Amino acid sequence: MSLTSGPSPQPRGPPGLPGQARAAHSDGETPPRTSIYVQETDTPGGLLVTRGGNLRPTEAPAAAHPGEQNPPGPRCCLQVPGTESGEQTPQGAGVFSPPQERSGRGAAEAEGTPGPGAKPAMGPSLARRDEEDEAAGAPGLQQDKGPGARDSEPRKDCAAEGPGMAEAGRRLPPGAEAGSAVLDDGLAPPAPFEHRVVSVKETAVSAGYALCQHEVVGGGRFGQVHRCTEKSTGLPLAAKVIKVKSAKDREDVKNEINIMNQLGHVNLIQLYDAFESKSSFTLIMEYVDGGELFDRITDEKYHLTELDVVLFTRQICEGVRYLHQQYVLHLDLKPENILCVSRTGHQIKIIDFGLARRYKPREKLKVNFGTPEFLAPEVVNYEFVSFPTDMWSVGVITYMLLSGLSPFLGETDAETMNFIVNCSWDFDADTFEGLSEEAKDFVSRLLIKEKSCRMSATQCLKHEWLNDLPAKASGSRVGLKSQLLLQKYMAQRKWK
Repeated sequence: MSLTSGPSPQPRGPPGLPGQARAAHSDGETPPRTSIYVQETDTPGGLLVTRGGNLRPTEAPAAAHPGEQNPPGPRCCLQVPGTESGEQTPQGAGVFSPPQERSGRGAAEAEGTPGPGAKPAMGPSLARRDEEDEAAGAPGLQQDKGPGARDSEPRKDCAAEGPGMAEAGRRLPPGAEAGSAVLDDGLAPPAPFEHRVVSVKETAVSAGYALCQHEVVGGGRFGQVHRCTEKSTGLPLAAKVIKVKSAKDREDVKNEINIMNQLGHVNLIQLYDAFESKSSFTLIMEYVDGGELFDRITDEKYHLTELDVVLFTRQICEGVRYLHQQYVLHLDLKPENILCVSRTGHQIKIIDFGLARRYKPREKLKVNFGTPEFLAPEVVNYEFVSFPTDMWSVGVITYMLLSGLSPFLGETDAETMNFIVNCSWDFDADTFEGLSEEAKDFVSRLLIKEKSCRMSATQCLKHEWLNDLPAKASGSRVGLKSQLLLQKYMAQRKWK
């Protein structure tokens, strides 16, 4: 199995306890172990996240192993009201080449979702998606965006500031009281260009783009990502340079390009251009400057609340829902592949489609790659994968956002995968204290070994934890930006 992983991980607590939550590891070679300690603040529902030193062992509830009466996550099929059993396959999806889709919040209203702490009920599988919401191009999901915005003055150097597409999330909206906390729950901004269907060019990248070789904004197993600028327009972009050594490497990159050509959604990074040379490919893509999601929330100056996690998770689920509507599996969802649009807002974009695959229900797909601690059981067991495979990864990411712990991380990759195939996890008593039952229920409906029992992205967006944001904001004394803007709008109408 071809796996990618970071430095040798160390589990949280004594080794060999499969139910103990393991601490999330960071990138880089043998960095000092850090943890995110979560404690209640004076603000109801608020969480304070600070960077700690070496992880200290804490006692957690004993893990329930397969066959025990009280497993840490539901083992049976959980049914969301309004869903029926059947094949989990979206209907009506076709080849895509429209403008970028803006995710609609109306499609994610809660519809009879079980209350917090509800016991799993034996019933039909969650496998089939709601046809009305999952069908590609469903009414209300797609909106045309305006003409692509380009900078009027060309950029002269690499240090030039990026476009102000994310500045809205950095300003207090009119009507916000001084000193009050405002959360921007709006949609992610679209790319500053129209959606494109890109063909690979064999000309030199330097003919049209100025790459900042010294400014590396990302990297991975493929190579590096550099800041770049389009010479003719001054448009700030990112250049992903992928080294290729074999014919298979080239086919993999072309597959990534073909998949990105299908994807036009505000929560998915957009492709602008592509070039091929003898030893590499260069993909020119949309540039965002907010950094990786987990780098952002682990900053010592950032105070994370459960409401923050709700907003981040909604955005992730919006992007994954669209992917699945287009019959695309990401297959490598992890914190490193989620970027923030800005350093203050809650908008994110999913990146890196290098391992993504086109899903064809009649052709059973198996894969043997991924990052160990985010792999679903069916990947570890080399079984068929489908849409629920991505949803498992969403569950792991959400667990980590809520707690700062990685639910399956072991001392070695082999131990990690053993925890995964046995679905050995629990809610660490210390770190999950004070978190809502809705949040725990959400995670429990994703980290289920039987893939047909996991919630789909659409069902996630209907879950009560991701809805009723005004009430959640009121409960935590945090005002949502959408509320403040609506108040201003209504006040202006009264004066007209």
